[in-house]
Amino acid sequence: MIIPALDIINGKIVRLYQGSYHMETSYGNPVSLLRQYICQGAKMIHLVDLTGAQNPSKKQSSLISQLIREATPLSKIQIGGGIRNTTDIEFLLKAGATRIVFGSVAVTKPEMVRKWFEYFDPNHLVLAVDIRISSTKDRKIAIYGWKKETNLKLEQIIEEYYTIGLKHVLCTDISKDGTLLGSNISLYQSICRSWPKIFFQSSGGVYKLTEISKLRCAGVKSIIIGRAFLENKFTVAEAISCWQNE
Repeated sequence: MIIPALDIINGKIVRLYQGSYHMETSYGNPVSLLRQYICQGAKMIHLVDLTGAQNPSKKQSSLISQLIREATPLSKIQIGGGIRNTTDIEFLLKAGATRIVFGSVAVTKPEMVRKWFEYFDPNHLVLAVDIRISSTKDRKIAIYGWKKETNLKLEQIIEEYYTIGLKHVLCTDISKDGTLLGSNISLYQSICRSWPKIFFQSSGGVYKLTEISKLRCAGVKSIIIGRAFLENKFTVAEAISCWQNE
């Protein structure tokens, strides 16, 4: 599945370069872009509340609820950014979101997150693993809007939650995000081979249609694309066609 991404700061669509809030490009109104993507055939939209990710007390809940209503019933919504507790998930599911994406809290409060896999249907939960790859090829998890790097490795966190029912993982190579420099194909080949029962979503770097066929061949079940759509490198409809024809 091709999943267009809409990252939102203070009510506007933006893209950050490699996750930096100091390297932000604005692209306008989220409602109009959402409608465009759905008209082109997008069956799921990936929303990121970047304001909420930076400061959970400033979540854009009203706007997010509006976007979910706009999408229904033609498209489903996957939403992340500032998910810190059970109430956040309950609110978004009640508002009509299909999947809830969480990352930092999986590192900082693993006991609580483990309970989520008992309380909620795992199909509604998406573990976001944002990684920085060092010169030694270690894949370390970054949290809090990518501002803090941990010593936790990608393999460790996936395995921790895989044992209790993890089904969906969104994996981002931070060095590729928002760059239009191409995806880390070898990364996705590696993780899809290691955990064939997990539905992996790739994120970051897609800039031409040939990347889509490479990623699907690597084994990912979905590709999240943001800047390439915003800058008209190709359309959502073209990306969906490429995915289906692979």
